[in-house]
Amino acid sequence: MSPYQRGVCGWSTAGLIPRMLDPRVSIMDMVAIPSVLDHKFSLTMDTPSRTRSVDFGLSTTYIKNSLRIDSPEMGRICAAAKEGNISVVLGFSENLNHSLYISQAIIDHEGIIRVKRRKLKATHMERTVFDEASGSSLTNVVDLAGIGQEESSVPIWEYSGGPDLWSMSGDGSRTLSQAYAIESQSFVLHTTAVLSQDGIDRMDTSNGLVMNAPGGGTSAIFGPDGRKLSEDLPDTVEGFLYADLDLDDILKSKSFLDVCGHYSRPDLLTISVNDIERVLADSA
Repeated sequence: MSPYQRGVCGWSTAGLIPRMLDPRVSIMDMVAIPSVLDHKFSLTMDTPSRTRSVDFGLSTTYIKNSLRIDSPEMGRICAAAKEGNISVVLGFSENLNHSLYISQAIIDHEGIIRVKRRKLKATHMERTVFDEASGSSLTNVVDLAGIGQEESSVPIWEYSGGPDLWSMSGDGSRTLSQAYAIESQSFVLHTTAVLSQDGIDRMDTSNGLVMNAPGGGTSAIFGPDGRKLSEDLPDTVEGFLYADLDLDDILKSKSFLDVCGHYSRPDLLTISVNDIERVLADSA
């Protein structure tokens, strides 16, 4: 298993596919790729980070370059997963009728999209760019799941989704990932972006309060007991992290503390889930 710590600004679909077919990837069963990977995270409305408040040109470019599920580009990504015989957890900016969503797709080794979900609620400055998900993204009780960014900090959402967690600091980001691994008794492929100077220049954030210097890579692999199984990369370096996962480690953790099983109290605490996809107009 491997998360990929990659750079912001400089990965198009054409750049992603060669990395999926990299010989280093051929030895893996699964690769996790961080949130909104294929297109630069838009800071066009983030006034504190930018030297000017709005960039309509960059906003337009971002929308036009965000990935559609039924697009030829997504088809090529799926074909690459099949050619490389790997499963891929892909974070991307999804374009649906020119509305954007922070989305994830789990593509199996046959090139078939098995799970597609959206981040339940955009966070802070994301709300100026991205829409919210509906109930169909509550894909709970699955063997392989995805969480987008701050969803890990809302306990009631965590187990509806499970590899891409985020906070405003590297330490906070890792703490959320480790806590999620322990609480869910799962392996976490914690994938993060590396902010490059090219990305800073393109988004015009060099004089901003945040995202004004290269770095930010904190990718790691955590076991179901919270232990880190991978070796760190420098925070400015793109690269693969590797770990062999022994699934029996999950049972070892569950035998001690199973928060969704013998250590739960559904007679005291339950939640109600609305998993229906919302639509603008209902003809029924």
